[in-house]
Amino acid sequence: MQTSYDTKLDQLMQLMVKEWQMEMPRLVISVYGGIKNFKLPSKLKQLFSKGLVKAAETTGAWILTEGINSGVSKHVGDALKAHASHCLRKISAIGIPPWGIIENQRDLIGQDVVCLYQTLGNPLSKLSTLNSMHSHFILADDGTVGKYGYEMKLRRNLEKYLSLQKIATSLRLFTPLCFLDVSGGTCSVLLVTISMWFETGMGQGVPLVGLLVEGGPNEILTVLEYVKDKPAVPVVVCEGTGRAADLLAFTHKHTAETA
Repeated sequence: MQTSYDTKLDQLMQLMVKEWQMEMPRLVISVYGGIKNFKLPSKLKQLFSKGLVKAAETTGAWILTEGINSGVSKHVGDALKAHASHCLRKISAIGIPPWGIIENQRDLIGQDVVCLYQTLGNPLSKLSTLNSMHSHFILADDGTVGKYGYEMKLRRNLEKYLSLQKIATSLRLFTPLCFLDVSGGTCSVLLVTISMWFETGMGQGVPLVGLLVEGGPNEILTVLEYVKDKPAVPVVVCEGTGRAADLLAFTHKHTAETA
């Protein structure tokens, strides 16, 4: 769905729940990382994939990503492709990219029609295609072409709106920032780490957990925004995935040693 980046959240949620017939999430896992392609070692990728899909399945979570067919969104798509077919519960993975960076836009224009979308992009193009393993897309539009950034306003607004919706769960915050060395663990480690903030309760908003895989300067700023929020949003940093995630893990370790 194409919509303005500052669309009214109550109308957006009405469309998602009533028109798309999505179940309200019991947890939101918001995945951040680089938008350009990066490699994960095969064992690490397998552990990340199994842990993420299992966490989403067992908690009834929505997974939020940039939704494009590169970078961390592609790794999430690969995880869904590899493991979601074995799940008893359908996993909702929602891509929220900028409309202005999407290639083959004409394939997506229409109302109440089924369109075939070409996910193979032009290798010389600076635009991006959508990742086909995501279940839903919200294409944020501010009228610009080829620019990222404003879609994050819609994504954060959606996260905050969901946090105000009363559901039968509650959130336990042990620490706002958790560093997880996925290179040396098992998929259950990621599952437990994400799920440890999640327990049965009544009358609380939808819990939100951030998940950082690789990433750059923008993702570091996002983590800072999360942990400084009121209340703080817990973030799982996947150490061993590179760049921003490893830098934050390194800084945390050395800060703790000198404290």
